[in-house]
Amino acid sequence: MKNVLLIREIYMQAFRNLGHAFVKNYFKVFSWFCFAAFFIVLYAFIFRVATGFAFD
Repeated sequence: MKNVLLIREIYMQAFRNLGHAFVKNYFKVFSWFCFAAFFIVLYAFIFRVATGFAFD
């Protein structure tokens, strides 16, 4: 739980004094897109490993 709170605090500090609202919202959306893409890739890799895909 401590790690989750630390990541949340880092996320909040990253956007605290960023500037213009459009830039702030753009980077927030982009960061959530990157998190989602990372978890999709992680899921696909774990699925391939679990089903016995041969990485030749």
